[in-house]
Amino acid sequence: MTSDTTPPLRLYLLAGEASGDRLGAALMRGLKSIAPDVEFRGVAGPMMQEEGMVSLFPMSELSVMGIAEVLPRYPALVKRLNEAAEDVIGWRPDALVTIDSPDFSLRLAKQVKESADIPTIHYVAPSVWAWRPGRAEKMARSIDHVLALLPFEPPLMEAAGMSCDFVGHPVVAEPVASAEDIAAFRSETGLGEADVLLVLPGSRRTEIERLQHPFGEALKTLAARHPDLRVVVPAAPGLSEDVARFVRSWPGDPVVIDTGATDGAARKRAAFGAARLALAASGTVSLELAATGTPMVIAYDMNWLSWKIMSNLARVETVTLVNLVSETREVPEFLGPACKPESIASALEALLSDEDGVVAQRDAMRVTMERLGKGGEAPGHRAAASVLKALDYAPRHIQPPPSTRVPPVS
Repeated sequence: MTSDTTPPLRLYLLAGEASGDRLGAALMRGLKSIAPDVEFRGVAGPMMQEEGMVSLFPMSELSVMGIAEVLPRYPALVKRLNEAAEDVIGWRPDALVTIDSPDFSLRLAKQVKESADIPTIHYVAPSVWAWRPGRAEKMARSIDHVLALLPFEPPLMEAAGMSCDFVGHPVVAEPVASAEDIAAFRSETGLGEADVLLVLPGSRRTEIERLQHPFGEALKTLAARHPDLRVVVPAAPGLSEDVARFVRSWPGDPVVIDTGATDGAARKRAAFGAARLALAASGTVSLELAATGTPMVIAYDMNWLSWKIMSNLARVETVTLVNLVSETREVPEFLGPACKPESIASALEALLSDEDGVVAQRDAMRVTMERLGKGGEAPGHRAAASVLKALDYAPRHIQPPPSTRVPPVS
């Protein structure tokens, strides 16, 4: 327990991609509100750096996904892994908190555990309900405590030998654009009163490169039927120039938003609010769209080898989080070989013409937000309280409330 003589809490945080950076920033804010003298060190993106973190090396070096995609960068990743492990062990923090990016994060935790008795916490439970269930038991060898985003995950983590709290998903606490914000965005971008299709091709360069063709061809088919439809493309920090180049040949006179710019987050919120519908890569972005009630189609493709391995190990028939959390299949998805322009275009066309489908999606979105903690304590604060409780550092009054759990989707 804390006391007046307790030294400042020192936490080493590591994030490997944009979504983890967002989680880490909210966690840092929560920790500072509870333990103001907390000290941070680690690997961070721009959002965590805004909270005071100095990154050991650029987080973008870790933002790679897919077996075949990782192989060419493996030596560089190993070098960064060793560098981070040495930094953790040398600093001797009260805990190592790794955030998502499990391939890198869990290797780091394992390496640290082999050399030092440092408590390890992992933020975002591995999706063992989706594929490779044995990962939980393997993870328990080097992770002590888990912060789960989904309400059905704690029992799975606890069964593997780790303590775990459902802390809520940060998307439920993020602000949404006002009507005035949306009107201003429409005016400044020249969208006027046009219907807006939001296109989100991923947060990694490799994803965007692979999806630019099927997404672009689907948009050409859709634009032939809806020539007045406008396209808005939020680009992940550092990727706006690449995205602008990739979408140059797309119809709909695309508006590219640099979300890493000073006003990038606000413009992204306004774009979400302005959109009639969205086409998005698979990932947590489906929850961001659900938070604003934006009907969506999900599509994703990857290297053939990566797809064959992952699809053979899959345990669920959908990977879209709105479908999983709401226990519905209202959001259409086209993955791997099914990621075809004609199929994507048909699904988007259906959302433009079928009001019943839109209503059904929005009902699923509402259930999803409720189950992820909407209306409760901010997830960043709950995550911070869970970290401190796991370290026996937090007073009783800040422990997270009991989780409301729902069974995993079978």
